[in-house]
Amino acid sequence: MNLTLRQLAVFAATARLNRITRAAEELCMTQSAASQSIKELETILGYQIFDRLGRKLQVNENGKAILSRVTQMLELQAELQQPVSTKLQGQLKVAASVTISSYLMPAILADFIQQYPQVEPDLYIGNSDEVIAKLMAGKAHIGLIEAPIMHEHLSISPWRTDKLAVFCASDHPLATSGKISVQTMSKQRWILRESGSGTRSVFVSAMQQQGGFIENSMGLARQEAIKQAVKANLGLGVLSILSIQQELRLGKFKQLKTPLNLNRQFSIVQSEHYQHNQMVISFRDFIQAD
Repeated sequence: MNLTLRQLAVFAATARLNRITRAAEELCMTQSAASQSIKELETILGYQIFDRLGRKLQVNENGKAILSRVTQMLELQAELQQPVSTKLQGQLKVAASVTISSYLMPAILADFIQQYPQVEPDLYIGNSDEVIAKLMAGKAHIGLIEAPIMHEHLSISPWRTDKLAVFCASDHPLATSGKISVQTMSKQRWILRESGSGTRSVFVSAMQQQGGFIENSMGLARQEAIKQAVKANLGLGVLSILSIQQELRLGKFKQLKTPLNLNRQFSIVQSEHYQHNQMVISFRDFIQAD
């Protein structure tokens, strides 16, 4: 018996999603049909490619060893079904953290599709944890994050640098001096990004390294909400300098000098599922050269 592309598709989807039910739903199959495909594939291969953990399927070392080649075969099938062309074409799914999505990606994507007009960009915006989740589920081709992380199943490479800024409203008592100590910072009320955000994790880590702590804070998922809260003097804010440049120029905010190291590294994140995809390779090379 020969293996089929449908069997390989079920394997790849299940490896990404860890549940046969989700893989079946994605491929518009019944669960029983998807399970049968996995059993047939393992019979043909002569070895198991999943470990069974209750109702969950975890790809094992055998499965990991063949996954990248299976993904290449499926991508080649998809390319063969496209009209013959030497140009990049199709949907490019990018998942990016909020700051990157808001202040960098619009111009980058515009330049990329100007060079490759048959590419259809799809941008997902979330915090760093959500970007990682998208990549692990195979729902994004490439990710761009703000948080410093390590991940056993994803390749992470540095992209470009950024700096966080501590800021207050122009009429805040601290605005006159324009600086703040770690001791004073520990006593302040803060308006921060939500848990899972790269911005928050970098700031909290920088405070801890200087012996400071965050005792009183409000977590908000939107940068505009943070800026409005700071304008209302609900507390001090921390965001990328990219996101408050206009308010600083207009005098609505005052950036406060601190002893903290608030430099950070934006990173490119990829899974093995799409590392050989020519469109993804071209986009990665494009943003690295930018």
